[in-house]
Amino acid sequence: MYRVTTPPYVPAWWIPGAHLRTLWGKLVRRVTDAPTRAIRWELPDGDFLDLWRVDAPAGRPRLVLLHGLEGGSRSHYARGILAEAHRRGWGADLLIFRSCGSEINRTPRFYHSGETTDLAFAVDRLIDEFPGSPFFLAGVSLGGNVLLKFLGERGPNVSPEIHAAVAVSVPFDLGRSSLRIDRGFSRLYQATFLRSLRRKAALKQRAFPRQLATSDLDQLRTLYAFDDAVTAPLHGFIDADDYYTQSSAIGWLSRIRISSLLLSAVDDPFLPKDVLEDVAVMARSNPHLQVEFVAKGGHVGFIGGRVPWRPVYYAELRMMDFFSEQLDLRATRDEPSPVRRKAG
Repeated sequence: MYRVTTPPYVPAWWIPGAHLRTLWGKLVRRVTDAPTRAIRWELPDGDFLDLWRVDAPAGRPRLVLLHGLEGGSRSHYARGILAEAHRRGWGADLLIFRSCGSEINRTPRFYHSGETTDLAFAVDRLIDEFPGSPFFLAGVSLGGNVLLKFLGERGPNVSPEIHAAVAVSVPFDLGRSSLRIDRGFSRLYQATFLRSLRRKAALKQRAFPRQLATSDLDQLRTLYAFDDAVTAPLHGFIDADDYYTQSSAIGWLSRIRISSLLLSAVDDPFLPKDVLEDVAVMARSNPHLQVEFVAKGGHVGFIGGRVPWRPVYYAELRMMDFFSEQLDLRATRDEPSPVRRKAG
């Protein structure tokens, strides 16, 4: 049965400020990795998907994890989540978005915040591959936006094998998020993302000049400009605003029909706090959504612990505890009612 293992979240006093909480995992954290193996699937459109798998015995619960913008198998949060799943005896698959693995993908398109067809393909295939295993879905940052949009698209038709979902530090509203990340110190994150994104776009431009005619990639200095010049035309949107409108998770929350935990921090430097206020209001109208918006946590930070040499990474512990709780709730609901004998 479910047992609470996550201590209440208290932000680490020794990591002050939202930016230090955001950068700590990447710059300081050391993760003891779970044993993983790489898997490649060929796709119907001639492209491929890579996954990093944590194996587990047949029938054990399985986690499907989505990483954030320009993340992948080396992302500290992904490694931490996979390690926690392995510690609990769960299987797991980290889905690597197209172009985020060891090599660029083959088709003109790659990935974006609202692209859900690869997730749908992966989930359906994994359910077929592991019959009898309960499935749980998790997404971090951009991956959380993809996950929530996917769940909204499927609505009541989500597979019964999928028990619950957790989305961490989701941008929710891509338009307002793109404005927030272009302010103050947050521009550092934007510049880091853009260096990687422009490099990939240059490869696409050389391979598919007709699909991507933009020639001045180095002049794209904001994520909005990149999405307007590259992401939108490559993926069939009119412009960045059209892409943001169609892809933002906030527009799909009302349609979600499985238990989903939304974990975010008010001081997230990728998102204005009024977005979280809007999401909290929407969640009150959907009993399937559980909101946990803490005051301090940064972006995919959520570091607790009383002393610096023993940090507690709350998000991954809370995620797995939530999944375990949902697993027990489902088992309780599925138990047959006791048969009562007539007195005679």
